[in-house]
Amino acid sequence: MKPFGSLTVEDRALLRCHLRTPVLTFLALLALLAVNVALGASLPFAQVWIVELLVVAVMVAIILLVSMEVRHEPPLVKLFSGIGFFWVAILMGMTLTDYLAR
Repeated sequence: MKPFGSLTVEDRALLRCHLRTPVLTFLALLALLAVNVALGASLPFAQVWIVELLVVAVMVAIILLVSMEVRHEPPLVKLFSGIGFFWVAILMGMTLTDYLAR
């Protein structure tokens, strides 16, 4: 195996191509996390939790489609991954309902 400093131009271009998607995904998730934290810390309006839930939904979609690479899977895998995340949403909703009702 060659040391990192002795990579050719083609090797570096291939490495850059392979790392582009994970790095951009990571940066997008960090940006959305910063938006969510800023919204939670500042509380500019009473219904801010709706916007925070939308930001979390976008984060889940990014994780599902990009990190888990569900968009390249057969339809049955897409169906069961969607059902799994829907079930988690139901559980979170039930927890939120219990929390808000007390």
